[in-house]
Amino acid sequence: MRNIKVTIEYNGTNLSGWQYQPGERTVQGDIEKALKIIFRKNIHVQGSGRTDAGVHAVGQVANFKIDSPMKPEEIIRALNGNLKDDITVISAEDVADHFHSQYSAKKKTYRYTILNRPTRTAIDKDFVWHVQYKTNVAAMRKEAKSLIGKHNFLSFTATDPAKKGKLTAKDTTRTITALDIQKKGDIITIEITANGFLYKMVRNIAGTLLAVGTGTLPQGAVKKILKAKSRLAARETAPAKGLQLVKVEY
Repeated sequence: MRNIKVTIEYNGTNLSGWQYQPGERTVQGDIEKALKIIFRKNIHVQGSGRTDAGVHAVGQVANFKIDSPMKPEEIIRALNGNLKDDITVISAEDVADHFHSQYSAKKKTYRYTILNRPTRTAIDKDFVWHVQYKTNVAAMRKEAKSLIGKHNFLSFTATDPAKKGKLTAKDTTRTITALDIQKKGDIITIEITANGFLYKMVRNIAGTLLAVGTGTLPQGAVKKILKAKSRLAARETAPAKGLQLVKVEY
């Protein structure tokens, strides 16, 4: 049995996220359907993690096991030939049997994109959060420093419907190793690398930092929000369409 690692990009606009859901179109569901057509059997696809409805990816990673001699380049062609054009397999390779796209991951990087100008965009409307108010990026960068390192990010997570029971500090502790905010023209990007992310964590961080940038939260607010350990302390969840999974490192 071979273990195949694939890297996938997708436009999440018309998808109900990564994870299979009965009656909904998802990335995992579409890839598993394609694999069944190709190999004539049910094959489970394991992703590096879930992305929500409307979230995009340029570097999602998944793996599945097959007993076919089909070459990696043939697997790519076969999958793409059976997938709609908003999901593309960009690479495939044989990996060790113990490789697990989720549990073997060491770091993930997400990018959140904001269009900061008075008028909306017609071309990139599905990939950015349009914010018309003047934004202080320097203030956002200053506040973002409080998020770097190992912290309990309970204030920046939402209730995950897939998980039951009360969250412990261990459940909500993550380490952010890099958080970079850039502005080029009208585009602001917030890029975050961490050893893992909580449910809607990046979108909640983006919404909170944007509140600092627009002046609705004062300097020093992010540190207080972390200490509060309450989702009620943070600001709005940024829309899904501005978020994309950039890469997964192993």
